[in-house]
Amino acid sequence: MKKGRMMLLLVLVLVFGVFLVACSGSGDTTTGPAESGGEEAGGGGATGEPDAIQELNLMERAEIPTMDSTIAEDEVAFNILNNVNEGLFRLNQENVAEPAIAESEPEISEDGLTYTFTLRDANWSDGSPVTAHDFVFAWQKAVDPEIGSPYGPYMMGGTIKNATEVAAGDMDKVELGVEAIDDKTLVVTLERPVPYFISLMSFGTFLPQKEDFVTEKGDDYATNSDNILYNGPFMMTDWDGTGLTWSLEKNPEYWDAETVQLDKINYDVVKEPSTAVNLYTSGEKDRAGLTGEFAMQYAQDPEVVRELDPSTFYLKFNQERNGERTPLANANIRKALAMAYNKQDLTDVVLADGSLPANYLVPAEFAFDENQTDFREVNGDMLAFNAEEAQTLWAQGLEEEGLTELTLELLGGDTETAKSADEYMKAQLEGNLEGLTVELKAVPFSVRLELDEAQDYDLQSAGWGPDYQDPMTFLDLFTTDSPQNKMSYSNAEFDALIESAKGELAQDPVARWDAMAQAERILLEEDAAIAPTYQRGHMSLQKPYVQGIVSHPFGGNYGYKWAYISGKQ
Repeated sequence: MKKGRMMLLLVLVLVFGVFLVACSGSGDTTTGPAESGGEEAGGGGATGEPDAIQELNLMERAEIPTMDSTIAEDEVAFNILNNVNEGLFRLNQENVAEPAIAESEPEISEDGLTYTFTLRDANWSDGSPVTAHDFVFAWQKAVDPEIGSPYGPYMMGGTIKNATEVAAGDMDKVELGVEAIDDKTLVVTLERPVPYFISLMSFGTFLPQKEDFVTEKGDDYATNSDNILYNGPFMMTDWDGTGLTWSLEKNPEYWDAETVQLDKINYDVVKEPSTAVNLYTSGEKDRAGLTGEFAMQYAQDPEVVRELDPSTFYLKFNQERNGERTPLANANIRKALAMAYNKQDLTDVVLADGSLPANYLVPAEFAFDENQTDFREVNGDMLAFNAEEAQTLWAQGLEEEGLTELTLELLGGDTETAKSADEYMKAQLEGNLEGLTVELKAVPFSVRLELDEAQDYDLQSAGWGPDYQDPMTFLDLFTTDSPQNKMSYSNAEFDALIESAKGELAQDPVARWDAMAQAERILLEEDAAIAPTYQRGHMSLQKPYVQGIVSHPFGGNYGYKWAYISGKQ
């Protein structure tokens, strides 16, 4: 992707308390800052030397479910992990993956299957060295079936040699294709050539962990800020594992500590937009996300910044609940639901934050081919709002199921914004589909993670931000065996297209692009496995003295390594 386009990107933030994990910034100015639980994007501000007091006050829209990088799967955790820990590579200010704990670019074998990394001199926050063994331990843990990582098998399976077999329990974790030759040399063997492998190395699942520390802490590991080791720009403090407040403090052991200018970042979880705005206007917080009425109220404010990010949101249709088939296994019912709500009004009136109606899964302005053509131009719109057609499909689907009416539960978030959006969806669906009753279930994010894992829902407000810059990061979520596919969707043709794009077509960009486009059409146009709603936009208020925050298109949403305060009165 061209850097100019890259700078437009953000990702993974929980606007509606929906599931997101994964998320561009530029140079020395603040671009796209947003609480990973909120809706903010940033820009502009005062210039000059950093002020003496380097303290930033931010808000999150959700609690942190876990700080264990091997089991993290949400954007709140990944955003914090991105700032307190560091892997082999890190996305820099131009969102290019550059060596971090790796001292330099790796040596790559001629067949593209073997990567040899040499590690730099770097320490954990306790002063002990970061070694290649720390990466081996963490990666093996991430695919160990006894750990039950929701992300490890997905990120490593089909990429790192034997990861799929280890995760399935068919091989011992020591067979994973990662080896510490010595403390400074890490060799990774791939299952297949992966063009975006280096960018993966900046993602949170690939962070290291110190084995003896993790073993010593046992079940207490990562349950609070005192039971974690840090090797990134900051250290976490004052987090009790469940609370609504915590801080990040500059890590003096960080190998590049001289670059870090902020001394402290203070976080509070604030779920109500009105409270967030009040905290901002009173000067207690340095930025606040805007949606709905607040977005309209502050639209012309000079401190407002706007951006579009590559996160798409959708309804998940669960086809099997508690071991039993649901009416959502009927394609006509799914298609009816997918076409029965006005997305334009949702984005213009309910959100009012620059989000776009999404009649697609792979977002606009995200993935480009070798000619810089947006992937979005291939398929165009699918499952657009059409109340009349939705009603016809609904009647047909109910008849096929032997039903005259249907009650469905919609699982969503417990924030004010989430509730407003889900209430809108309920009104639209019930108003356009006769005989439908939608029961709203608003729960905290951690509870929704549990319900999703157990596949205990009917409809779910969900979303996804990219883990790397390629359409595959969205598409392979829905293969039959994907650990992210918790809705019993299965289509052999879809699976085959994804497999070919990952396998024999990996070195044929044109054919691979076409295979992924075909897969998206099957997923949406033919099967309506999910129902896209919008591509997220950000509107936020940000103090003009906040500088240097970098927003990322995947992994942790925001990098504070280069942030500073300048010109604060």
